[in-house]
Amino acid sequence: MLTDRYGLTVSTASATARDAYVEGVDLLLTVYPGAAAAFDRAIADDPGFALAYIGKARAFQLAGDLAGMRENLAPALSLSKGASARDLSHIDVFRHLFAGQAIAALAAIRSHVQTWPRDALVLSLAANQGGLIGMSGLSGREQDLVDFLDVLAPQYGEDWWFEAHHGMALSEIGRHDDARPRIERSVARFRRNAYAAHAFAHLCYETGEQDAGIVFMREWMPLYDRGGGLFGHLNWHLGLFELHAGNMEAALRLYSDAFSADDHRGAIHQKLSDSAAFLWRSELAGHPRDHARWAKLKDYAREKLPRPGMSLADWHVGLTYAAVGDDAALEGWVRAIEELASAGRYPSGSIIPDMARAFAAFQRGDYTTAIDLIEPRLPERERIGGSRAQGDLVEATLLRAYLVSGRDAEARHLVAVRRQGPASLPVSGLEQTFA
Repeated sequence: MLTDRYGLTVSTASATARDAYVEGVDLLLTVYPGAAAAFDRAIADDPGFALAYIGKARAFQLAGDLAGMRENLAPALSLSKGASARDLSHIDVFRHLFAGQAIAALAAIRSHVQTWPRDALVLSLAANQGGLIGMSGLSGREQDLVDFLDVLAPQYGEDWWFEAHHGMALSEIGRHDDARPRIERSVARFRRNAYAAHAFAHLCYETGEQDAGIVFMREWMPLYDRGGGLFGHLNWHLGLFELHAGNMEAALRLYSDAFSADDHRGAIHQKLSDSAAFLWRSELAGHPRDHARWAKLKDYAREKLPRPGMSLADWHVGLTYAAVGDDAALEGWVRAIEELASAGRYPSGSIIPDMARAFAAFQRGDYTTAIDLIEPRLPERERIGGSRAQGDLVEATLLRAYLVSGRDAEARHLVAVRRQGPASLPVSGLEQTFA
């Protein structure tokens, strides 16, 4: 019986198909381009290889091609009749995922990895801050992710793919000394892994090592194809480091050249999140507003994300509508989220509507209302989803609202109680307050 890189039996008798499948899986795991083509080669050699269709469907999903996703799911479902127990369970996980059934998909993943813990492609759906645990909208999801990966760690040893994810999860809860060796081993053992580079960027952010982050990202990025799914987001990280280091022009150049929404190779929600977050942060740091960029971003949000459903993306859609002063679009967006929450179909509840209204208040100069909306929700910030670096946008906005309102004591307190590492935020007026 043929096996994959993790020792799991694959349902093909063709070594050529197996090798192409393993290549495709590794390209998905490392977020490098070319996975769909690799799965195509596997299918061409063995048209009955069900998991190759699932892999290709996942590649299309990540590229935002939902028609291609469905087209490749169909033969996998057809071939599942008489398939092995592992294949059936694997296909079931992705069936739920592709149907948008996040809760059912996560339950299926938890069940699947109890029997097949080294099925990395299944595990990858829940192993990071952008996965089904990280985006669950639930309080405690950061620790939940660490607990989930801790249990699986003995099954992976020092595997380069797993250690990047485990290390980043540990970094996100402040366990930097545990995170660093895992992430550094991952980068050293397989450098052409965009997720490991991503994990290292987050570690540098969380430990306040902006200079190290800039050096690493500038050295690593030439290894990565512009068509890679994390190309834009990794450049967002580099732009964030430059912003924190006071290199505003370098940061803005990266936005224009590498991660604005109209020239970003990531998923639709990531294109919007990176662009909106960076523009807002640059303004908090003192850069004047670029109205044309915000207008383009609003058009992008309206076209590509017409309905809410993912908290992190929904938050940034709300931010975009607030920034351009489109109150009607913002209220329509917020009401749609509130209706989902009332129906029990929006796990993060009311935090996204509150944040959207806070940004709108900030935009119109009503800083007291912005502060009143943000302050009580800070303890629940992880319910927004995503990473702590992304969530820092909330504190940066609150900090600027304090400073503009002359509430310097509250600004000092917010900085004093922030987590160790990225204690400082690039917010205009902060240096004068602490002078």
